[in-house]
Amino acid sequence: MDLSSLRNLVKRLDPRVVSVMKKTIERFDPRIIAAVEKRVTSIPFVKEKLEGEYNSMLADLENSIKPYRNEFEAFSCLPNAGRARNDIIEEMANLKSREESRWKDGFTSGAVYHGDDDHINFLNKVYAINSQSNPLHSDIWPSTTKYEAEVVSMTAAMLGGAEIAKNSDPENQICGVVSSGGTESILLAMKTYRDRARDLKGITKPEMIVPSTVHAAFDKASQYFNIKMIRVPVGPDFRADVAETKKAITKNTIVIVGSAPDFPHGIVDPVEELSELARGRGVAFHTDACLGGFILPFAKKLGYDVPPFDFQLPGVTSMSADTHKYGYAAKGTSVVLYRGLELRRYQYYTATDWPGGLYFSPTFAGSRSGALSAMCWAAMLSMGEKGYLEASEKILDTASAIKAAIRTTPELYILGDPLFCIAFTSDSLDIYKVMDVMTKRNWNLNGLLAPPAVHICVTLRHTQPGVVDKFVNDLKEAIEHVKRNPDEKGGLAPIYGLAATIPIKGVLSDVLVRYIDLLYKI
Repeated sequence: MDLSSLRNLVKRLDPRVVSVMKKTIERFDPRIIAAVEKRVTSIPFVKEKLEGEYNSMLADLENSIKPYRNEFEAFSCLPNAGRARNDIIEEMANLKSREESRWKDGFTSGAVYHGDDDHINFLNKVYAINSQSNPLHSDIWPSTTKYEAEVVSMTAAMLGGAEIAKNSDPENQICGVVSSGGTESILLAMKTYRDRARDLKGITKPEMIVPSTVHAAFDKASQYFNIKMIRVPVGPDFRADVAETKKAITKNTIVIVGSAPDFPHGIVDPVEELSELARGRGVAFHTDACLGGFILPFAKKLGYDVPPFDFQLPGVTSMSADTHKYGYAAKGTSVVLYRGLELRRYQYYTATDWPGGLYFSPTFAGSRSGALSAMCWAAMLSMGEKGYLEASEKILDTASAIKAAIRTTPELYILGDPLFCIAFTSDSLDIYKVMDVMTKRNWNLNGLLAPPAVHICVTLRHTQPGVVDKFVNDLKEAIEHVKRNPDEKGGLAPIYGLAATIPIKGVLSDVLVRYIDLLYKI
């Protein structure tokens, strides 16, 4: 039986049967399921059949992933003589011109959050000035440490740290570091809690409690640092279930997590209740505000209903907030914040017995680009509070227009009540096929699972005149196309469809692994 047949079989099953299948599988230890899957898929004839299916599914995607093969020379080894710099620049400018319109014209969900020419040119000048700086060598580039310290301080003040600074001793003020992005910020925080729990409580089998909608970076942290991840369900409003979280706490719990908002549905978890639960049990609490850290504070000032989520809540002990999203810095920076210096110190790495000398670093990287931190500092200063308020107002107004249009489309409905990251789905259509048609119309949207849905993360690029109207018109036409052509194949719909309907996910992981292989194929 091939994968498409398997999917069709599952689709024909009564939904209650599929639900029972999923619940039955979820009762087993994931390691046991993985071991069984591995054994089955290693049977020669099964392995051969699966490889054929993988190749078939990815063949349609290869041309879109590697569109330049027949037009530009590929280099599998160093050329005998170096290419002329002008030729290199010309080729890169050519590639840029082909790719720029999709994000610049507002066809992309997230990805580029500012994108204005003046802003980009300003940041490029900042990069050029600081292109050689490296914060590992703080004695050579003390300017970089100035930029990073001020980025952390400004971010902390914005997220509840200003009040704490007035009424707290220096040891307990909000502090943090600049990281390479949201994933590293999350990994650093989880590593910090693991090490702190081991040191102060003797916990050797640490557990983190997270909502099922939490970012995949927490699962990555679980795998990297051997922290057991306990997923708790979300309610009909897609917010974390506080009662289920309470039940999940054990003597090995080192941290509870909430999102502000979560990536899939753009919903802010009940951080106030969750963090108080954590505080009452002597457990740390992390707010993942990678997506909302630089827009929710301004949305609140603009009068939007934003539930408490930051350090104004006494139970919040750490936060992550991405400066390279709605902070409008270039890609490659984020901030992780902690309540107090003692906690942050568990994040650091030091080596005192290395023959190469004393070595230390605040984050995972050793050498890193100080220019990215300089760009972040420059972006925040150039925006100022007024700039962030104006940008947030434009984005939230645009998101409101998109939500209103979706709500008046009979075939669609919105999941939960998001502010600016809008997930929508359908009970009458294959939403992934709608996404595929939108892709053919140059839109780049995000496919979601559990439940199957699509989302658009609204940025400043979407606030340009005409973008909302085009999105709404294209979406309506995509719906009509899928109605007329329900059996049309191709695109990502088959892969997402499998992920949404087949309870066992090992095969899908294999597809993703091969997709990554394809990215590195010349």
